[in-house]
Amino acid sequence: MEDMLKNVFLAGIGTLALTYEKATQVVDTLVTKGKITVEQGKELNEELKRVVGDQKAKSDTAMDEKLKELLKELNLATKEDLEGLNQRISNLEKNI
Repeated sequence: MEDMLKNVFLAGIGTLALTYEKATQVVDTLVTKGKITVEQGKELNEELKRVVGDQKAKSDTAMDEKLKELLKELNLATKEDLEGLNQRISNLEKNI
């Protein structure tokens, strides 16, 4: 289950990276064709970096929250739960 969530998360990041790459190519093409100046192209690329960074941060936060919700819904044992059970078993074995 964890691997599936990890893959979905990485796919989202890949999509952001691909979108940024394609947008950068469009900007470079516009500069090459003289539709915008080199300075405007640099400004657009900087803005794209900022927007992609903001979207990645939002995506990371949303994914963390969704993952926490999903794990809570699955009602899986936590590391602390397992440690507590191991301690109880050890205590019971000592009393036998």
